[in-house]
Amino acid sequence: MLCNFLLFFAFYLLTPLLPIYLDAEFKVDKDTIGLVLSGYVVATLLIRPFSGFFVDSFNRRKVLSLCFFFFFLCFTGYIGAGTLLMFAIVRTMHGIPFGATTVANSTVAIDVLPSSRRNEGIGYYGLSNNVAMAIAPSAGIWIYHATDNFKLLFWISLILAFLGFLLTTRVKLPQRALATGKPKLSLDHFFLSQAWPLAVNILMFGLCWGVMQNYVAIFGQERLDITDGTGVFFALLSAGLIISRFFGGKQLRRGEISASGALGVVLSTIGYALFAFSPGVWAYYLSALFIGLGNGRLYPAMLNMFVNMARHDQRGTANSSILISWDMGMGIGIVVGGFLIEYISYTTAFWTTAAIQAVGAAFYLLYSLKYFDCNKLV
Repeated sequence: MLCNFLLFFAFYLLTPLLPIYLDAEFKVDKDTIGLVLSGYVVATLLIRPFSGFFVDSFNRRKVLSLCFFFFFLCFTGYIGAGTLLMFAIVRTMHGIPFGATTVANSTVAIDVLPSSRRNEGIGYYGLSNNVAMAIAPSAGIWIYHATDNFKLLFWISLILAFLGFLLTTRVKLPQRALATGKPKLSLDHFFLSQAWPLAVNILMFGLCWGVMQNYVAIFGQERLDITDGTGVFFALLSAGLIISRFFGGKQLRRGEISASGALGVVLSTIGYALFAFSPGVWAYYLSALFIGLGNGRLYPAMLNMFVNMARHDQRGTANSSILISWDMGMGIGIVVGGFLIEYISYTTAFWTTAAIQAVGAAFYLLYSLKYFDCNKLV
């Protein structure tokens, strides 16, 4: 959990500030910013399927340590990137070790959990990256406003990533026989095809998260005249995630996976609708709490659903599949959000996000839940 927390904290410390950094440093418009920032998602998507195959086929601890080392190394590129092209290349290349490390780390976490408490444990493990994704942007924004120094943020992320790498060398895993007798070439080596409805859901929810997380800071600054208050937004988001994980963990322990996920998608939909409506600062902050409460239940429930639809030798593939879907949604959200904001309006971008969330919620409640009940293996 600590490795995972440092991984996501180091990465997402920079996320809400990169649009501001690119605007200030290179004077580029918002659709170009969206393209540059989405580069890592493309690289992540390309490596995810192979990551699942590697962690299912080789020593997971060694794969994790190697991937985390290259993840740490990539932060040096941000410090040295002096042109927009160099920055875009570094950001894109960073997606490769980020994608591989997240798959390896979550698969290792499943390995060390006792089977009797796996549903609950996955929920608590996921809290580490959700909390990091929520509080890291707040910390980044606070540091930036206190120092007005982007380079300092890059160095902090570099140091945190190095600490995460050191911790991977201390991970202890039970002995595991490598899978044998599997087909030499199969789609299920790279993507859990039987979980396709869940993948569609996660893609839609990831799209909404991508728009919200990447443009909330610049939206608050330009339209609501909120400068330091964006940190409060992410703090409330984090509070919602933490609260829902603790209550949701009890529900997952009882095996109520579908019910926990259903409540999550409903709460998230309310949050995105409030964010789009945004009649004032109160709705802006309240939406953060609802989105946090919803995603804190939604993601761990759906991760359990992916794992429960996979064989024991497909755990890496199950993890890579949900992450592929989430990152694909995030990437589409960053690009589409940037385009809509640049050429139409913030209002259009955020109402589009709320509509997609609502459609995803309806698809989950009316189809995905029944599909899961009919096709789960556990």
